[in-house]
Amino acid sequence: MNRIFLDVHALQTVPPSNLNRDDTGAPKSAVYGGVPRARVSSQAWKRVTREYFRDEQLLDPSELGVRTKKVAELLATRITDLDASIKEAEALRLAAVVIETATGSKMEAPERKTRKAKADAAGEKAEEAAPESKYLMFLSARQLDGLAALAVDGAADITAYLKERDNKARAKQIADTRHSVDIALFGRMVADSADFNVDAAAQVAHAISVHRVDNESDYYTAVDDKNTDAETGAGMIGTVDFNSATLYRYAAVSVHQLTANLGEGLRDDEPVTTPVRRAVEAFVHAFVASLPKGKINTFGHHTLPDAVVVKLRTTRPISLVAAFEEPVRAELGGGHLREASARLAEYIPEVERAYGDEQSTVTWVLRVGAATDKLAGIGQETPSLSALVEAVGQAVAERMDKPA
Repeated sequence: MNRIFLDVHALQTVPPSNLNRDDTGAPKSAVYGGVPRARVSSQAWKRVTREYFRDEQLLDPSELGVRTKKVAELLATRITDLDASIKEAEALRLAAVVIETATGSKMEAPERKTRKAKADAAGEKAEEAAPESKYLMFLSARQLDGLAALAVDGAADITAYLKERDNKARAKQIADTRHSVDIALFGRMVADSADFNVDAAAQVAHAISVHRVDNESDYYTAVDDKNTDAETGAGMIGTVDFNSATLYRYAAVSVHQLTANLGEGLRDDEPVTTPVRRAVEAFVHAFVASLPKGKINTFGHHTLPDAVVVKLRTTRPISLVAAFEEPVRAELGGGHLREASARLAEYIPEVERAYGDEQSTVTWVLRVGAATDKLAGIGQETPSLSALVEAVGQAVAERMDKPA
């Protein structure tokens, strides 16, 4: 099919906050353009994007997956749902054997939990902890349903059942087809079995501030509600690090890779372009609107992007972060957003002139407020996020329908 790349760029201002902490509890940072910047990792934003799919019901649960070490417990629940006569312990054993056969990943009871269970049993024989995979296993709802049905079919003697070549091949085939939208977008890595990997269709950059940022520290005290007037002083004291920033965010989706990952589609009654369009629309919506929740109860940093630029192109993904290699300086008595918007408005035509494909590239802009006025002529203006999502989805579907 045609090579189609989707680029999503956003400028988003966040007030004092700590969206994504490092190992010391401070907001993550990076040096770019020779000065320290606020940074939010790609992992943090991918995580909240996946959560947004589910929490905002952008996608049906059957189109999503689960990433967990507790995959045996997850599968065992489905097995007992299918056949209530299978006891919990036996369902866990069936699940572990089926997962090992299907994925090549070793399942074993966590040693720490097993020791604790034995200690808690005070000398009596303790139940073995549920087996877990050695690392996070990403399986779609449809894959789990298929493996559960396979386990029930072979429940009488699962080991002998899976020794049969056709059954073993079926287990592997179930685990490696009908990927959920989140697996198709963000990929899957299984260290024990490279054949089981899924190449990610989406790439998410670490969000960085367009300007220099130095972390600050808030010294706080908390009052003990039960203290009397005679008991002066705080019940506790502490510090919390924070910063505020105007972030440049960027993500790219290879639509042709997404199509390959989704394969024959998630539903039997629809053409392959339909789930791809649904996945692209969900990604654009969720990536733009989601927000990492680090210390959100402390800072309440509920903001949305002031400017979003989406490009559909056929050449290659192009990040616009170089527009901010020279850090933006705040206007006297003003902020960073106006200058950041002007930088993008100036940089985008220059990049497109040098490297773009005017004939095949389509650009949409969603923006808020006068500070983003300079972006008005960059592309087709959309009045709302829902209109932007619909326009992008329709354009993707039309390009997929064109002959390669």
